Amino acid sequence: MTMATKTKEFTGRHMWLVVCAFFGTIITVNIGMAVVSSTSWTGLVVQNSYVASQEFEGKRIAHEAQVAAGWDATFTYAPGRISLAVIDGAGQPVDLGTVTLKVNRPVGGHDDQALTFERAPDGSYAAPLTLATGVWDALVQAPATVEGPFELHKRFSVGAR
Repeated sequence: MTMATKTKEFTGRHMWLVVCAFFGTIITVNIGMAVVSSTSWTGLVVQNSYVASQEFEGKRIAHEAQVAAGWDATFTYAPGRISLAVIDGAGQPVDLGTVTLKVNRPVGGHDDQALTFERAPDGSYAAPLTLATGVWDALVQAPATVEGPFELHKRFSVGAR
């Protein structure tokens, strides 16, 4: 006597379930990524890229003039204090006028801070600043110097790596 084995067929209903599971997974992942991307960093670096591109040449010329004058900038952060010293080719402090600082996280629009440096008697600039542990970007700006506008971009880490 032989035993008959019945095999299950792959029917239209099975195909419908496979297609629904496949596209359901794709749609769920896409919705999840859209929600995460809309609630995280915008990716905005400058407010107006056209204006930033127009200002680039002037900044480049000012930077070349500062390099030709022998300017050397030292930027340091110690817990509770941030400082900047700029010396010229003769080793004398450079008077930058009003110096502003913007610090922010490299990714994200949170924890941004802006402040103005105070000039110390030795010609350096300093300001009180407390930052959380992590990586930070700093933008130092002094618009009215002898050699044109001064800008310094620095990325630095606070705390243990």
